Amino acid sequence: MNCEIKLIGDLYGVLVLSQDVDQVVFPILIKILKREKIQDCLKFLSEHLNLRQVKQEIQKGENQSSSFGKEQMDNIEKSNIERIADVLKKLKDNEFNEKNYSIDEYEEIKKNLIIKISWDKKIIEFLKFLTQLTGLDERYIQCGSNSLHLLVLMKVDLKESCFENIRIRNTSIIGANLVRCDLSGSELDSVIISGLNLNSAKLFKCKWRNLRIDELNKFSDHSGQVNQVCFSPDGKSLASCSEDQSICLRNVKTGKKKSVIKGEGKVKSLCFSPNNTTLAFSCQKFVYLWNFKSRKQLATLNGHLDLVYSVNFSPDGITLASGSEDNSIRLWDVKTGQQKAKLDSHSSAVFSVNFSPDGSTLASGSSDKSIRLWDVKSGQQKAKLDGHSSAVRSVNFSSDGTTLASGSYDNSMRLWDVKTGQQKAKLDAFGSYDNSVRLWDVKTGQQKAKLDGHSSWVNSVCFSPDGTTIASGSGDNSTHLWNVKTGQQKAKLDGHSNYVTSVNFSPDGITLTSGSNDNSIRLWDVKTGQQKNKLDGHSSSVISVNFSPDGTTLASSSWDNSIRLWDFKTGQQNAKLDGHSNWVNSINFSPDGTTLASGSRDYSIRLWDVKTGQQKNKLDGHSASVISVNFSPDGTTLASGSYDKSIRLWDVKIGQQIAKLDGHSSCVNSICYSHDSTTLASGSSDKTIRLWDVKTGQQKAKLDGHSNYVTSVTFSPDGATLASGSWDKSIRLWDVKTGQQKAQLDGHSYAVNSICYSPDGTTLASGSEDNSIRLWDVRTVQEILSSDNRSKEILAQFQPPNLENNILLESVSVPITILLISQQPIFQSQGALIQRGEFVNYQGVDLKPLFKSKGSFILENQLKYNYNTN
Repeated sequence: MNCEIKLIGDLYGVLVLSQDVDQVVFPILIKILKREKIQDCLKFLSEHLNLRQVKQEIQKGENQSSSFGKEQMDNIEKSNIERIADVLKKLKDNEFNEKNYSIDEYEEIKKNLIIKISWDKKIIEFLKFLTQLTGLDERYIQCGSNSLHLLVLMKVDLKESCFENIRIRNTSIIGANLVRCDLSGSELDSVIISGLNLNSAKLFKCKWRNLRIDELNKFSDHSGQVNQVCFSPDGKSLASCSEDQSICLRNVKTGKKKSVIKGEGKVKSLCFSPNNTTLAFSCQKFVYLWNFKSRKQLATLNGHLDLVYSVNFSPDGITLASGSEDNSIRLWDVKTGQQKAKLDSHSSAVFSVNFSPDGSTLASGSSDKSIRLWDVKSGQQKAKLDGHSSAVRSVNFSSDGTTLASGSYDNSMRLWDVKTGQQKAKLDAFGSYDNSVRLWDVKTGQQKAKLDGHSSWVNSVCFSPDGTTIASGSGDNSTHLWNVKTGQQKAKLDGHSNYVTSVNFSPDGITLTSGSNDNSIRLWDVKTGQQKNKLDGHSSSVISVNFSPDGTTLASSSWDNSIRLWDFKTGQQNAKLDGHSNWVNSINFSPDGTTLASGSRDYSIRLWDVKTGQQKNKLDGHSASVISVNFSPDGTTLASGSYDKSIRLWDVKIGQQIAKLDGHSSCVNSICYSHDSTTLASGSSDKTIRLWDVKTGQQKAKLDGHSNYVTSVTFSPDGATLASGSWDKSIRLWDVKTGQQKAQLDGHSYAVNSICYSPDGTTLASGSEDNSIRLWDVRTVQEILSSDNRSKEILAQFQPPNLENNILLESVSVPITILLISQQPIFQSQGALIQRGEFVNYQGVDLKPLFKSKGSFILENQLKYNYNTN
């Protein structure tokens, strides 16, 4: 420990010396060193003649076109250069310039160091300088590599940085946000690049070698739920089966797809034979045997009367067991394909079958909540193990065959003595929907550790009124506050004991409210992250929370059929609004704050007087649950969307329906008014978005493009663009005037639940069931091109007569994720430009196909294509 403290002190003592250096010197110095092609920067800075030369060059004022003013330039003295030389001299022989600080050994040292320097802007600028210095002086490569590692750990904003020719080695930059960075000529060696955001980065003539990236271990082979994955006995192949009716085989070492087997229905289970020659899989009520090497079908095992959920080979490979929806287990002769036995006793579907290591016993788990042990030779039941209170999904023997483990929908795992049939231990909440992983002592049945860090789906996202902070509510029971600029987590708001359904900022941005499935509402101080109040009263899940426009009243709706109005300042309940006879799905204040509208599962909409808590009107008309209610910005009209596929417009003053908008062929999930109140947008489970003329009730446009339910629609602040989120994992931007799709924002790997514009309209936030929040740059193509000088730089490097400019213009104007907020970093390279580069992992696998699959442009391929087609 004393040694660690000394290391921290030594390094911090060196870095703190850089605080006396004027920050404007760093970029100027890098420019001079590059121009003079200096390879020994310490020698250059230490020579008096060069010191004078550097000072003269700085004071020429040639950088006045940059952000540095002349007065600021004149104040730069020789001491700045001498101080930099002194720090570099001390760092040259420091352990920071010799060891890889990204390894576990330095975890505690980094943690303490970061506490000291994370808010020191001068040291952070110096670390950036060291990173850039790697491209000039090879003696500082490890020092600069460690500097970049620290910058990434501290979530320093590195977007749009110039990192030309940097040389980084032996480090980790997991999750680095390098959006629009220029990394041309960079060399990376033995660097972990998992979760890198390289969207719209410039990657010309790069040499990236011996890379490590988790993304290679993530395969998007299936378009439906993956039911099972299985390694071959020799460990060289991986098989997966899916609801999409296919089986995919991959090479484990290279990650390359070897082949795809198409089934004739959903493939529920698969298993390799012990000798590695045969693959068994279940499809509908049949079991198929395939020769693994020749990919030819050997046999179809026909006998079950319903879906087959599980198949498993005996240890000697002679027998195959299958469990089915028809409540039976069947044993098959693998060689002949004939049924050897039918094991009946279960009273419901059999989900799992597994042989003991010696092959003498078969265990089965069923929807009837029981486990059965069978004598394989005689086919007789040996024991029935009761204890689970819900379906048993998995059974597995210990390696010595003495213990059986079972997993169930009752959220428990149980250990059984195979010989006596007695329960040895009950392990609660293992690897579960509680989003934790737990480690258990099998001998004692005690929990050894709970590994937290996993998140869950994001239900709701919301910008603060000033646009600097985003709040997210999640299925992991927590609410998070994030810095929009850096993506750094500002606070994790823990307190709810069940998933967070809705989050909303007060109009002044000082307080955040969250509603939860734990029946409570909590108020949080945005600045400190501390809980200010807990509002109890609802007896069921709180679905929606909403502040009145003046911020004095908070409204909440619940599955307990009630709405409650709360005094925001005191936390006291002002009123309980009863009237609905079923869940209240949506609430919305009128723009003047005097009226609250509520939509319910009882098919009705009610208008409430906020001051008195009395019902003003009951609006009947819908024939199914009302999902969404929304006031027009002028407050005169209320729109409602329903499961009955219709949208209705209501006159708020008289409480009468003024229009019924028909057109959707499935439920209307989201509605939103344009800011001038003339247009209404609706998103539906029929996969379409529709634009309606509020005055006439006529459909103005039908926006097709999504391939799954549209969950959320929202207008940009200027009303020119409509954004939509969908279960097809995409977000789309539409031109409101023409109805044409302007852009498709891909990146989420699961359904998009919520989208929200920043107040200035430049950024869109999205929350997804992939557990992440993404922030998107939604500037128009013209704005990106006019403000992005990279397009001119890039075009200037390509003079082939047949290369049309629009190819590159398209690449630099791709809408990209500017920030990803996720517990698990995800590699991104949408719109990155790659030309004459080398990107190879430590196994020799070319990563260019991965970059291309993520939306990168391989420019030499594009050049070749244009030459061949012109």
